[in-house]
Amino acid sequence: MGGDIAFRALERHVGAPVILRWWNPTRMKEPQILIELSPAPADERTVLEGLQRHNDEYVPAHGDAPLAVFARGESGEVLGGLLGKTGRGWLQVSILWVNPAMRGRGLGTRLMAAAEEYAIECGCHSAYLNTFDFQAWPFYERCGYEVFGVLDNYPDEHERYFMRKVLKR
Repeated sequence: MGGDIAFRALERHVGAPVILRWWNPTRMKEPQILIELSPAPADERTVLEGLQRHNDEYVPAHGDAPLAVFARGESGEVLGGLLGKTGRGWLQVSILWVNPAMRGRGLGTRLMAAAEEYAIECGCHSAYLNTFDFQAWPFYERCGYEVFGVLDNYPDEHERYFMRKVLKR
């Protein structure tokens, strides 16, 4: 009897009939495994947010923030840029690009230095990135980064370098 009253109260609250379905894990069918090449954004969010909730139990994400540093010409055009994020004590450098006409002038070094200085102000103690053998790994070594891992044959006949640096005030 008490259960009937609770269901009627719940139906009044939601404004619709309440249907109770029991979940019995012993009778559940095996989940389907599907490869989806164009997943729904809501499904992607479900996975991302689920992982974030799990990670936050161990290492809270407070302070994670995107970072963009640009070099601009006199007309405001982008001549180079660095995209990444700061958080959990680390600077992640995702992309560094300098217009080919501007290379060799120290612009990449200045972009990296600006990002690293900002990251230190945000409480970061270290930085990491990855790059390919045909990209700028010698440049990153000159900036003080060290290789801590290499993925061979990615892509074919090339190497992907994983690099890190301790940031100093």
